Amino acid sequence: MDMGFPIPLPPALEKKAQEIGLESKDVEEHFIRGGGAGGQKINKTSSTVRLLHRPTGIEVKVQKHREQFRNRLSAWKLLLFKIEERVKGEESMLQKRIFKLKKQKRKRSKRAQQKVLETKKKRGLIKKLRSDVTGSS
Repeated sequence: MDMGFPIPLPPALEKKAQEIGLESKDVEEHFIRGGGAGGQKINKTSSTVRLLHRPTGIEVKVQKHREQFRNRLSAWKLLLFKIEERVKGEESMLQKRIFKLKKQKRKRSKRAQQKVLETKKKRGLIKKLRSDVTGSS
């Protein structure tokens, strides 16, 4: 089913849009002049992309790249992730990634730390036993 997006989206993003029910007719797309670093090129071209999803009120504005097409793709991608986060909540990809990072950074329990240290000590003893039997260096 073609969702009729104004730009060709990668298949993975199209699938995600279909899952969350995003339709291009619900999105207002504006091209505006950017600002900041980039000099004359940024000041004279309308390469910044602003998308507004009317049903949810979610708005994204992207000025990462110099080209309008790349900003447009980035804006649609960001909008998809924001809507997915609102629709799916903790089941969204972003939330899963955040949970994984928190879990990785979490401190080990004392028991788990003891186990790690015990295996390290055993390994050290094994290595120590490999030393030269004759005693010469």
